[in-house]
Amino acid sequence: MPMNTQHTQLRRLAVAMVGLLALTAVAAAQKPLDRSKPLTDPANDPYTRGGKEKYVEAAGYASMGGFEFGARDDTTTEISALLEGVEVRWIETAHFELGIALPKVKVTKEERKKVKAELAKLQKALPVVKPDTKFLDPWLRAHLYAQRLEEHYARLQEIMGVTDETFAANKEIWDIGTPYFGIGPYMGQMGKFEVLLLPSEKSSRLFLTARLGLTTKLSQRWNIRERDTLCFIAHTGQGRLNLDEAMHGHVVFNVTQMMMNGYKHYSYDKPIWIREGAAHWVEREINPRFNTFDSSEGSAAQMFKDKDWRDPTLKLVKSGDAPSFASLVKIRTFAELEKPQHLATWSVFDYLIQVHPEFLKTYLAAISGIKNEQHIDDSTTLPDVQRDLFREELGMSYAQFDRAWKAWVEETY
Repeated sequence: MPMNTQHTQLRRLAVAMVGLLALTAVAAAQKPLDRSKPLTDPANDPYTRGGKEKYVEAAGYASMGGFEFGARDDTTTEISALLEGVEVRWIETAHFELGIALPKVKVTKEERKKVKAELAKLQKALPVVKPDTKFLDPWLRAHLYAQRLEEHYARLQEIMGVTDETFAANKEIWDIGTPYFGIGPYMGQMGKFEVLLLPSEKSSRLFLTARLGLTTKLSQRWNIRERDTLCFIAHTGQGRLNLDEAMHGHVVFNVTQMMMNGYKHYSYDKPIWIREGAAHWVEREINPRFNTFDSSEGSAAQMFKDKDWRDPTLKLVKSGDAPSFASLVKIRTFAELEKPQHLATWSVFDYLIQVHPEFLKTYLAAISGIKNEQHIDDSTTLPDVQRDLFREELGMSYAQFDRAWKAWVEETY
């Protein structure tokens, strides 16, 4: 009995020592490498070993600060000064300009496998990264979001059937007579997509009010016309966005909306049904527990907590209460989205990507970059373009498509 007690005490001591070492490792990651500079300076990034060119390039970064961000003439320097006291880490990747000011979080048991796999990938470029870490410190979260967003960019390009080369020949002034793919290299935009993730509602409202003239407490997507870029701002004070997995899905949801609108240049809004459906679909790939719902200005989003969307969609279809596809394509505002519409847009996108992926590519290309006879961006013909596409490419009227989708739901869900 005494021997067993001794072994128990030794095991407890060992566990305590492991915990202490883990906390020490986290603390060490936050210890300044250069005390003469702020913690947010690349010189204090332990993962690129103080912003060394070798590791910055290996990670695929264009820079780690000093780039334009947000409204015209603002740079990362001005934004950091505006958000005094908020520790923003700046990273510019191939397709994004990021400001990440997220606090240290513990990796939950549920997300451990996913995060470990992500960190193992990141370790290939940044060897200091430890895939088994139990904490994500602020610098590590910044690098993770840089990796996640580039992977998501590639994922959406795959869904759309495009590559960077598709947009490589774009010019600010389009040459009439050539295929139109926008005016810039980033899905048709001239500027890289921007993402700013903040640690509080207070810091988000400060940025939105001072730079965009907005007073919303919620996440915001915004078109920065002067620099031809689309920007997304979110903070951890909403819902469960203090959890890394929830924030990851939320970011992916909103970046999907921006990339779809930016495809062949953001000159008009793409149909709400396809944007919301696609955004739900990719967010739920990450974790179906956390779901984002869009709202219109002045109205609250219609939200629900179901983790499983298949069963309620199946019930809608069997009851005959599922929204018709003809009604989905007529949705003009996010205020029109209630639970049946959210389920239906997600499910229709699921059906298209599973059963008709090539048509989905054709559809997204056809509804993007529409020009009128004067070669001006014009979405007024969108209803006709969509209807004709379904008839000519799928050989279905909307009513026939409805029947095919619902039959697939009954068979699959």
